[in-house]
Amino acid sequence: MTHTVLKTLDVGLSVGSSSASKALVNNLNWQVQSGECWCVIGRNGAGKSTLLRSLARLRETDAGTIQLHGRDLNDWTLEELARQRAYLSQSRVDAFAYRVIETVLSARHPYHDTHFWESKQDHEIALNALRLLDVAEFAQRDVRSLSGGERQRVAIAALLAQDASLLLLDEPANALDLSHQVSVMQLLARECVNKQKAVIMVSHDLNLSYGIASHALLMMPDGSYLCGDKEQVMTVDNLSRCLAHPIERFVHGEQVLFLPSTKVTSS
Repeated sequence: MTHTVLKTLDVGLSVGSSSASKALVNNLNWQVQSGECWCVIGRNGAGKSTLLRSLARLRETDAGTIQLHGRDLNDWTLEELARQRAYLSQSRVDAFAYRVIETVLSARHPYHDTHFWESKQDHEIALNALRLLDVAEFAQRDVRSLSGGERQRVAIAALLAQDASLLLLDEPANALDLSHQVSVMQLLARECVNKQKAVIMVSHDLNLSYGIASHALLMMPDGSYLCGDKEQVMTVDNLSRCLAHPIERFVHGEQVLFLPSTKVTSS
């Protein structure tokens, strides 16, 4: 049985100073259910990453409230919150020479309570996550020695090892090669279906998003938004308005493809 994982009530986000602020989204009323995979789409600067950070409680909203499992996001302790939501940022810096396995095991810290060391179960969960992301062979490697794509997969493995009910991912396919882009997105979709997790991901790839997501949130340039089932929301007209460029839709077998129009228009 599905239930509401995340709910926003009249949420407003803006950037800039009070005298010269820009509204990113106004009066966002949105619900995410368990088992749903949402893609967040918008132009550069539309506020996608800002929204994700606010959902992770890494940034205050400018208006409204966010609820996680029916409880105000600010009412959760940090330890409780870390067990309920996992967040993957768009970029990261590895300052220390941690091994890959240690990097993923760090995601298990919210479950340690009074224990100082990782349990056998923690190690099994971490190794399984590395296997799912096809990076188990790097378990003993210095994380700084990995390529950008390998490091991204390790970060996603850590996100899965955290075992939260809400997964927030900012461009998870970033830096991945084609085969791993597809496999990672399919893995996220399976987390929704098999484990009833809720996934919210920012993505610039319309085709990957449409193929994997069940729902879409479009952040419009004027601060408005559209949200709902992907088939209803990701239409040519809506995407063209959202991205400020004509989008064309094609069907190839059972696959739906969106491409930017290359037609030259007269000024």
